[in-house]
Amino acid sequence: MRLKIIDIYIIKKFLGTFFYSIALLTVIIIIFDVSEKIDDFIENQAPLSKIIFQHYLNFIPMFVNMFSYLFTFIAVIFFTSKLSQDTEIIAILSSGVSFNRLLYPYMLSALLLALMSFYLANFVIPEANISRREFKDRYIENLTKSKDQHIHIQTSPGTFVYVESFSTHNNMGMKFSMEKFDKKNGLTFKLNADRIAYDSVTGQWGITNYYMRHIDGDTEQLIKGYKLDTVINLKPSDLYFTKEDFEIMDYFEIREYIDNEKMKGNPRITRHEVEKHQRLAFPFATLVMTLIGVALSSRKVRGGIGLHLGVGIGLAFGFILIMQVSTVFATYGNFPPWLSAWLPNFIFGVVGIFLYFQRSR
Repeated sequence: MRLKIIDIYIIKKFLGTFFYSIALLTVIIIIFDVSEKIDDFIENQAPLSKIIFQHYLNFIPMFVNMFSYLFTFIAVIFFTSKLSQDTEIIAILSSGVSFNRLLYPYMLSALLLALMSFYLANFVIPEANISRREFKDRYIENLTKSKDQHIHIQTSPGTFVYVESFSTHNNMGMKFSMEKFDKKNGLTFKLNADRIAYDSVTGQWGITNYYMRHIDGDTEQLIKGYKLDTVINLKPSDLYFTKEDFEIMDYFEIREYIDNEKMKGNPRITRHEVEKHQRLAFPFATLVMTLIGVALSSRKVRGGIGLHLGVGIGLAFGFILIMQVSTVFATYGNFPPWLSAWLPNFIFGVVGIFLYFQRSR
């Protein structure tokens, strides 16, 4: 469909209200965040230039995307209610424009914002988070944490590694073992060591007080030694957690990471799977919330803009509540990660379709 004057008018109102409201709240959020973290900045002597350009400048895209669907909904409710109270919606529909045709500029604007959200979430924000997380790790909080004791990892098909404990301070592990299995012959190799240490310069692991068993059918060879430098298909990052490390992974990296960790038998990837699905579900939520917003606020009512905004904010917080609860159930329970991300869209999609048919009559 070709854009008409009324389409351009609605698109300008839609996008203008969206960017104005989200810019205003971003400034407010930054002010509150500065007041909360000012003690950390002073205590760790964070330079002002890094606070502004490394932390907060990279924080803005993440915040905009985090609440884009919410501000899309509020923007639609606000300016459409105003159009309705000024009887502009009535004039448009009375001129022969159908409700479906009225939806066109709204959904077109929502589609643009959804595409923007998808691009930000999967490509722009992960890149910006690299610098922001470096600042956060140095001046606010330590983002790395050792895994629990007795770490079991499958580094490749048929190869299993065990480490009793691992220290992130010196990249050293205690009580190490590695076993290799063959589908036909069973156990073919076993390495045990009292200690392992990673050399970041050479990329090798130094193993101390070790013995190796090579098993070939009925033949077994035993090798003992005190010190050996060797290459193992194991990285120090496999042995500790990096808090919310999915923040720096783009669309392709987070999917590759999940596949690799599933192969290693890592049970702590549910949050990554939820994040993967949310990066698609949240942009789609922009379309759902726009449909609800137009159907809800395009009718002139006695309460005016205040009533529409009250109902709209209630629905928006209902969306956020369902999203948070389903995310917790998926992360700490047995709720499917894909369903936790898409459940709010399913529920509010039904609400939107119901309101659409009610309004189109």
